[in-house]
Amino acid sequence: MLRRSRVTAPLVSLLASTSLVLAATQACAATPAGDLARPATSAASPSGASTAVRAATRADAESVLAISIDGMSVASIRRLGKKKLPNLYRFMRAGASTLNARTEREMTVTLPNHTGMVTGRRIDAATGGHGVTWNDDRPTPSTVQAAAGHDVASVFSAVDAAGGSTALFAAKTKFSLWQRSWPDAIDRTTIDLDNNRLVTSLIADLPTDRDFRFLHLSLPDNAGHKHGWMSKPYLKAVRQSDALVGRVVKAVDADPVRRAGTTILLTSDHGGHGPSHDRATVLDNYRIAFMARGSAVGRNVDLYAINATYQDPGTRRTVYGQRRPPVRNGMIANVTLDLLDLPPVEGSEFDVEMDLRLTAP
Repeated sequence: MLRRSRVTAPLVSLLASTSLVLAATQACAATPAGDLARPATSAASPSGASTAVRAATRADAESVLAISIDGMSVASIRRLGKKKLPNLYRFMRAGASTLNARTEREMTVTLPNHTGMVTGRRIDAATGGHGVTWNDDRPTPSTVQAAAGHDVASVFSAVDAAGGSTALFAAKTKFSLWQRSWPDAIDRTTIDLDNNRLVTSLIADLPTDRDFRFLHLSLPDNAGHKHGWMSKPYLKAVRQSDALVGRVVKAVDADPVRRAGTTILLTSDHGGHGPSHDRATVLDNYRIAFMARGSAVGRNVDLYAINATYQDPGTRRTVYGQRRPPVRNGMIANVTLDLLDLPPVEGSEFDVEMDLRLTAP
């Protein structure tokens, strides 16, 4: 997978027995249907001490798959329970999780929060964020970099710089922003509004050697906007998403080698309350799930219980820069890179020390 010729010396031992199969870029785009505590700081490679801590707390993975279920609320997970969401509850039992993670503070909408997931940055460009404040297919700003007013790296560009392969599978056309922003770093982009067909495309791609895949599912958000969060159609959409996650996990586990080398991360961009999710001060909007499973992850553990440097925020919205921050969806990027034994995203802020445990001490 990761190519030796494009990585720095500390990675050579990890990559000695791996190879890269780069797939050609594929486009399958469907037609469109507050108070910030401190600015973000640029990330540097972890110190020797940090590296030692990482070695003791997290094993490496050969591949990471990040799944975001758009608009899935914690209230719906609790309401439906393990009988109606068997795959999500099995996912939690098999790994590390919390149902009290946080979105970006500034906004609880789709594109800004997803861009935070892959850049590891807050939203507000004036304080070091990625600058994506819109949530549609507008042509300008045409890239994340244009929105921020400066270069913005991502998990895609970090993996690509190390010689790895990445892919994006999204159920909304607005995600074409990422392909425009990191065109050379995303080796395959598939955008399909049909979630079932999208998952079929991802499963068909699993035999291809890739270091990172991002899967976006849209069903709960679609139903929430049309019928309201916690309505019967919305809860049905959450159950359908659970079934799709089950298909993905089953496909990963079908091959013993792939199962052993793959870590799956799962979160959401926001929840929802009533007819919308726009108000960033509403608990149902900013409280989300964050889960991980795989051979590099402990079984049936609560993320806050095994991470003394992170604090369960209760019902608080929280600010950036806390001494003991909450788990955030924006940590997806650097958790991924840590699992792949790569440095954090340049300029990122969330989990930049790569100290989030996925296994108990």
